[in-house]
Amino acid sequence: MKLYYCPQTRAGRPRWLLEEIGEPYELVRIDLTKGEHKKPDYLKIHPHGAVPALIDGDLALFESAAICMHLADKYPQKRLAPEVGTPARGLYYQWMLYSMATLEPPVLAVFLNTIMLPEAERSAAAVEKGKTQFADVARVLSNALAGRSFLLGEQFSAADVMIGSTLGWAGMMGLLNDHPALQAYVKRLTERPAFQRAQQ
Repeated sequence: MKLYYCPQTRAGRPRWLLEEIGEPYELVRIDLTKGEHKKPDYLKIHPHGAVPALIDGDLALFESAAICMHLADKYPQKRLAPEVGTPARGLYYQWMLYSMATLEPPVLAVFLNTIMLPEAERSAAAVEKGKTQFADVARVLSNALAGRSFLLGEQFSAADVMIGSTLGWAGMMGLLNDHPALQAYVKRLTERPAFQRAQQ
């Protein structure tokens, strides 16, 4: 199994999950600054020329959530996804999709318009809209975590990898300052040995 990876990108999600799984894998670092993600050989693996991408036997897979779902199902003994057909599995699907469809967009909007884009292209209105949307997301996630350690209760799952990774980015931009429950959640996640290994 081979993961194509670049630090400080969405590729951190499957790398973290692979460390939670603990099975051997090859890590291939892609240097975005050198355009390695746009080379023909890599475009055969990821047609958009982005990271992450995973090679698992004959399977070439991209999209961080898809990779994480595949890995969690591939190693059921690691208990990173609930059993198919159970209520917990339904909630797992909910949070996996929520991470990309609902949580990430406002975080990305704030990031782009405060850090990433040239100042002339930044929009203060987009920042305020992103912060407002994030506050609503934070309310929902704080309620979901009330009285439990992880999104699905006391069992850590791939959904925590997806949600926790993005909340970590949000925290770096100060978006968690008014949300102590989410700060505590991110702290629990980042103290996990597998998370620590994935940062190396």
